[in-house]
Amino acid sequence: MEGYVQIGLEEVGLSMFHKMRKNGLIPDHYSFASVFRACASLAILEQGRQAHALWIKCQISGNLVVNSALMDMYFKCTSLSEGHIVFEKFLDRNIVTWSALISGYGQHGRVVEVIESFHRMLDEGFRPNHVTFLAVLSACSHGGLVNKGWEYFTSMTRDYGIQPKGKHYAAMVDLLGRAGRLADAYEFVVNSPCKDHPVVWGALLGACKNHGNMDLAKIAAKNFFKLEPGSAGKYVVLSNAYASFGLWDNVAEIRSAMNESGMRKEPGYSMIEIQREAHFFFMEHNSHEKTEELHQLIEDLTCVLKDMGYAPDVSK
Repeated sequence: MEGYVQIGLEEVGLSMFHKMRKNGLIPDHYSFASVFRACASLAILEQGRQAHALWIKCQISGNLVVNSALMDMYFKCTSLSEGHIVFEKFLDRNIVTWSALISGYGQHGRVVEVIESFHRMLDEGFRPNHVTFLAVLSACSHGGLVNKGWEYFTSMTRDYGIQPKGKHYAAMVDLLGRAGRLADAYEFVVNSPCKDHPVVWGALLGACKNHGNMDLAKIAAKNFFKLEPGSAGKYVVLSNAYASFGLWDNVAEIRSAMNESGMRKEPGYSMIEIQREAHFFFMEHNSHEKTEELHQLIEDLTCVLKDMGYAPDVSK
């Protein structure tokens, strides 16, 4: 079951859990940790709550692994209050659980809660790690807290001896980019020890795309692609960036290169939970039983929006 969850087949893992229950087998805390992780990945809150209730009913004592997975499940399913309750009532305080709490709030852009939790952790005598700082820097980025972000980034090495990694530098690029400081973001990248890491150029490319800076976007795109040319995802990101600037010749070149190399990106999908049942919708896939009804509804909604003055941006 855990193996399926780890390779992204969460639905299969949950199916095995239900089969295990039907066959009279009693799950242990490892089983529940896998179920909570699966529900977190699929963002299916009701099934997660059912698993939580079953865990309590089975009177299985928790440990750090299962309790952390439970808290993470609630945060990823957007039930932040329940996630916080798990932290306060069931989790022992350590750097792992504090980082999980801070990351949970950070996933939803809850900047105030991230900063408050971070300083609560420091007040209780715990030292932050790479994960903690990444969550804090990301929160500063979402909140537009440029000065505070710089302060935390500087303190990583100065106060805690933590060497920032590629994702930390990317978070700082995103922070500057969101503030419209693209020139500063570019200088930060080229002078950083992580300038050969694709994630920082990807962050700069995203910032340029959002602010319409085509010249700098071309530089970022060139470096972004050069560092990891064999990734299908990178081709798609570049194609979308060029499309946002209306550079259709470049888009055609990217798509042609993908076709010639036989490269394909794994299809994206959306998932919603209705009446405790998960429904999956894969891109360019018409296997859902109500596909025709859904397409008709989307067309009707689009017509209504256009009548109200909405003009779709097909370049996105």
